[in-house]
Amino acid sequence: MKTQDMNRDWIATARTLSQALPYLQRYEGATVVIKLGGHAMGSDEAMESFARDVVLMQQVGVKPVIVHGGGPMINKLLADLDIKSEFVNGKRVTDKATVEVVEMVLSGLVNKRIVQAINSQGGRAVGISGKDANLMICEQTHPDLGFVGTPIKMDPSIIKELGDENLIPVIAPVGAGRDGETFNVNGDTAAGAIAGALKADRLLLLTDVSGVKGADGNVLTSLNSEQIRRLTEEGIIAGGMIPKTETALDALNAGVRAVVILDGRAPNACLLELYTEHGAGSLIRDSQPSMKPHGA
Repeated sequence: MKTQDMNRDWIATARTLSQALPYLQRYEGATVVIKLGGHAMGSDEAMESFARDVVLMQQVGVKPVIVHGGGPMINKLLADLDIKSEFVNGKRVTDKATVEVVEMVLSGLVNKRIVQAINSQGGRAVGISGKDANLMICEQTHPDLGFVGTPIKMDPSIIKELGDENLIPVIAPVGAGRDGETFNVNGDTAAGAIAGALKADRLLLLTDVSGVKGADGNVLTSLNSEQIRRLTEEGIIAGGMIPKTETALDALNAGVRAVVILDGRAPNACLLELYTEHGAGSLIRDSQPSMKPHGA
């Protein structure tokens, strides 16, 4: 008979599992929309870790919905095909040739890679785009940008039906126009619109930064809409964080309970956010009155 001594790592693991119980109960049956992008898509190891976390979340009762980007992969294929891109105010002009490549990469290569990663971890994922079952009807964002779209009408019934069958939807941010056009939709924007249509409990925006930072450079763990607007006016929230916080405010207005901007580079970021007391990023909701740095 083989015996083993208890060690500190085992005890810490057991304590962590025990402390997670109220959070496991809290999120049972909850819809959680996750925007996947950045580092979490950058390597096979990171993708495997993310997929394992998603399967675990579903196993303990969460209804995960994945929305993904794929900018670097689009850039690579455009370069390989020698399709030149023009930019207006830092935004890519998506002409007919470009939007065909966008759909090919997002709905094909990237989407199926995520689906396969989840399935390899024992989950049952299904890849779709915003064009399927009229999930996301769009209008042109601006004539100068070509086939870049803004969601104007959402029908989340296909997502709910997949969830009822214990399938995990993996959604490419490609939408349809009223006249049958194909539109490229910003991944964060698509995730916010989908979360709003589902009245999701949480929208998790995985980024390559640790969260929303205050004037002192510390990550703010809790913010409300008014504080977001004030920090933006003061220039503290700036650059690429502005569209993410705007997505968060739009999602809250649409009925999402809370939005979290968190660091997708951190191992098990989604699990840390949902199942630990300290969370893993910046929680944004209308009912949270205070701003506190991590560790406070």
